[in-house]
Amino acid sequence: MKTIYTKFTYLFILVFALFTSCDDGFEEENTNPDASTDVDPEYMFTKAIYDALNNSTGTVYEFGAGGFVQHFATYLEVPGLGDKYVYISGSYPYAFFNGAYLDAINEIDKIIYATDGVEGLSNQNAIANIWKVYTYHRLTDLYGMIPYTEATTAFSDANYSPAYDTQETIYMNMLNTLQTASNTLDPNQPSFGNGDLIYNGNVDQWNRFANSLMLRLAMRLTKVNPSLAEEWAQTAISAGVIEEPSSNAVIDYPGGQVINSNPIAFQLRNNNYSESNQGTSNTEGGKFSDTFISYLSENNDPRLTSFAAVWVDGRQSTDPAIQQGMPNGLVNRPSNFPNLSEPNLNTLLSLNSSLLVLGSAEMNLLLAEASARGWTSGDAENYYHQGIRDAMNSLEDLYGTEAAVSEEEINTYIASQTLTGSLEEQMETIHTQFWVSVFPDEIEVYSNWRRTGYPELTPVNVTGNLTGGTIPRRLTYPPSEISVNTENYEAALSQQGLDLFTTRVWWDVEQ
Repeated sequence: MKTIYTKFTYLFILVFALFTSCDDGFEEENTNPDASTDVDPEYMFTKAIYDALNNSTGTVYEFGAGGFVQHFATYLEVPGLGDKYVYISGSYPYAFFNGAYLDAINEIDKIIYATDGVEGLSNQNAIANIWKVYTYHRLTDLYGMIPYTEATTAFSDANYSPAYDTQETIYMNMLNTLQTASNTLDPNQPSFGNGDLIYNGNVDQWNRFANSLMLRLAMRLTKVNPSLAEEWAQTAISAGVIEEPSSNAVIDYPGGQVINSNPIAFQLRNNNYSESNQGTSNTEGGKFSDTFISYLSENNDPRLTSFAAVWVDGRQSTDPAIQQGMPNGLVNRPSNFPNLSEPNLNTLLSLNSSLLVLGSAEMNLLLAEASARGWTSGDAENYYHQGIRDAMNSLEDLYGTEAAVSEEEINTYIASQTLTGSLEEQMETIHTQFWVSVFPDEIEVYSNWRRTGYPELTPVNVTGNLTGGTIPRRLTYPPSEISVNTENYEAALSQQGLDLFTTRVWWDVEQ
């Protein structure tokens, strides 16, 4: 735990520097006396990581993407965007957009600017560029066209109306950025230290992270440009992706104060699943979706008891026999609401649980697909089984002993899993498993579902929904873009399509 506390000390120092620093040199008129003008890359990198992962974790993870892919459900209308495709009030469709630019994107670009071309800081610059891609790819996958090239030029060029780039342009730039950064990394040169919450400045691990992110982005192109997807997938695989849990990108949280708590756990507890509610008065009317719980139960998936619990006599029970999800699309509180499954507070929603940013389970499942497509050597079923094994083995490390799945349970489950048939049949098998194994990274699960169409989900068609009874394909831009950045907003719509939940992003080709 010493390392964990040391890492978060950097974040406290940064927050202190940003919000409490003041000296005689900042007393001129029109100068903010509470802001630092100097960028310490290591401190700022801590903040950039924290803010990228702490962005709208309730709004997107449960009420948006998590509902779209039917991991979560709610009977209420206000938080019903993901569950019922309705939007009554609040910032559910655009909170992630606003949060990304306000914090993480500005911060990471400041680091890149401060380290670019500076002797001895090439590794810091490369790692910052890798993290920039991670931050941006989640944003563009949720919205499509976004400000990218001009996103942070307000400070340097006084450009307060940044143009939107096409998603194709963004993707090509991100892939090239990852390759350049990977080639730049030098283990013999200094790097970030304790300010790196993920790898503690380990250059070799960041190299694998870059290649793994490249594989993720490459596979995103399978519908829109299969040949390009194959080319970049092979580049990533040959360079070396994360295939072992020891290389997983993980952040440990000590718990306690908000800043030290797992952001997903904190937000879901705060919004819905507090211990005091005991499953009866969940503020946002949320539970696990029946689609998710039924799949785990019917397939004897041992992760059911790692994730889900039902309140019984004032405590959460993980008895698999009583786990039951709530149907999506309800508009009234079901009578059995208190007896429905919700996230386990001792595992998934533990405030000191760890956060998996990107790991070997996902990579092995993508390698299974790449092998099935003939893009790489290795047996597709072996990759598939390894993906399952890594996902299950990681649960104890992430969520504690109560979430652990025994080796016997893993072997029994894997013995029931085969990967056979046509490419499309294998795709269904692999990516239905992806839907479970990459949970609770709902942004990635949602993106992968849009690309593959698996698992096959049955949409709801609630009166007044905004999609005609189809699962949304994207989120919508904030009103501030319409009023403040009008010309560029309208130019983006002229290329991408109307600002609707049903408009598809570039790589989400309808087939």
